[in-house]
Amino acid sequence: MPNTSILREIELLINSNHSIIFIETAEEERADALIKHIADAMNIGFFIWSASKGLRRVDGEEVKGSVYQTTELSLALGHVESSGFPAVYHFQGMSDYFEDRVLITRLKDTAKTFTDKKGAIIITGIDIDIPDQLKPYCAVIKIPEPSIKQYEDLLHHVLRDLQSKIDVQFKLDSDDLNKLLNNLKGLTLMEAEKVITKAIVEDGTLAPKDINRVIDEKIKVVEREGLLEYYPNEETMDSVADLRSLKSWLAKRKEIILKPDKAREFGLSFPKGILLLGVPGCGKSLCAKAVAMEWGLPLLKLDPSNLYNKYIGESEKNFKRAMQTAEKLSPVILWIDEIEKAFSSVSGDHDAGVSTRIFGTFLSWLQDRNGDVFIVATANDVQKLPAEFLRKGRFDEIFFVDVPDPESREAIFEIHLEKRGKDAGKFDMKSIVEATTGFSGSEIEQVIVSALYTAFSNDLELSTTLLLDEIRVTKPLTVTMSDRISNLREWAKERTVSAH
Repeated sequence: MPNTSILREIELLINSNHSIIFIETAEEERADALIKHIADAMNIGFFIWSASKGLRRVDGEEVKGSVYQTTELSLALGHVESSGFPAVYHFQGMSDYFEDRVLITRLKDTAKTFTDKKGAIIITGIDIDIPDQLKPYCAVIKIPEPSIKQYEDLLHHVLRDLQSKIDVQFKLDSDDLNKLLNNLKGLTLMEAEKVITKAIVEDGTLAPKDINRVIDEKIKVVEREGLLEYYPNEETMDSVADLRSLKSWLAKRKEIILKPDKAREFGLSFPKGILLLGVPGCGKSLCAKAVAMEWGLPLLKLDPSNLYNKYIGESEKNFKRAMQTAEKLSPVILWIDEIEKAFSSVSGDHDAGVSTRIFGTFLSWLQDRNGDVFIVATANDVQKLPAEFLRKGRFDEIFFVDVPDPESREAIFEIHLEKRGKDAGKFDMKSIVEATTGFSGSEIEQVIVSALYTAFSNDLELSTTLLLDEIRVTKPLTVTMSDRISNLREWAKERTVSAH
């Protein structure tokens, strides 16, 4: 059953002489079902138009044959205008013709005829650019994404249908079921039905492994849009040394992801996100990847360079499309790396104000976004971030990530040595840790990599001596950029929470 509030809203628009109604949706079948309910409730006719079949009347559950010579859009509008028949007309794909100014005039003239008869022209699509000529005659509404309840009803429907044909084993516990339903969000009901059916038919079971099938479908959506990049979950929090305070903060919010309905009943909402400031190379980006793995959510990366376009207005549209994609695929982690690079020119005018407009849109979206999108933004240079960006409420928390302490340096060495098949117990870790005071995590990794090259080229085993030799010739950022890092630490002292 379609959403009753949307039914009432569209019926009210028709009764108040809104003769053109734009419905933002990618689901033509859902829109058809919705419009049919409205036509039935108002006791008026219902017609569907497509470029391939022209105008067709829907009578009950049956779609009749095409009205003669109505595949051409102007002739179809002429039929609507001359018929005097009270009806709603669903025009699929009409926005593809909006470059034709004569056709827009014809549509406007057709719309005027609904002042004397009950009905409306309904146009569906996504990101429809409504011509100015039509705006006085039209209204725009958006069909909400399917709810968790609708996905659950769909799942039960698929299970009942398949169980009448094959033996189906249901192997999801309550947590796994919640994960599956949450990950279905962002798929159309048709896409969800296909992926669930395929998962069950393949081996006769619906099991935790099938959650990955749903995520694979979401990856296809991301790839179609081309503005966000999908990152597979390969890291865990075990890969992140130290950052105990940040890990604790994230752990407390993990249950909200697993049990969203229970969290809402308790008065909690989905967390907004975190901003990670700090010294380059200290694990901020790694942490974004590990959060996605820990919470079992897809990780999307926004590269600001993908947003900017040479055509006026396209950059803002690209940003909105990227944010809509993230919302559609929620719950999801959205990682924005080195965010200061995206908005470093906000105070300037060399890009004709594009950065300023995108920044304003981004701030509004951070405050009012729909969908469960957890932002992990990282930044190395806080001075390039506009002051408004750091205001309380934009993020749940701002963490400062400094260079690792001795205990964390030892853990980082152990992680990277073991990744490369080396036994950390065979090295003089005390000497190595003392020698790397002020080193970042990435600098420690590079020390190991460089020492490995030296060992390999000289047919030697990696040793403490080779590591210490490499450490001695490495100048960490805390030395080469000491003033800048001191200023960053001073700024962060009263404004951020330590991630350590």
